[in-house]
Amino acid sequence: MKNITLAVDEKVLAVVRRYAAEQGGSVNGLVRAFLTEIAEREDRAKQARRNIRILSEKSAARKGDETWGRDELHER
Repeated sequence: MKNITLAVDEKVLAVVRRYAAEQGGSVNGLVRAFLTEIAEREDRAKQARRNIRILSEKSAARKGDETWGRDELHER
């Protein structure tokens, strides 16, 4: 695990320290959880884009095997 240094306004830090203490944690824990959430969200988004690309490549319409007319696309 890597250590990082952050510059934070003193008033902001005081509020966050109080919040973290009320939650039974630490500022470090809050920052770690926030950064982990961002990384996991990005991983999920990347996987979703990969899955869409794979499905698109497998699509019969992409291969030209099947086409639809305007009326067919808007049928209920």
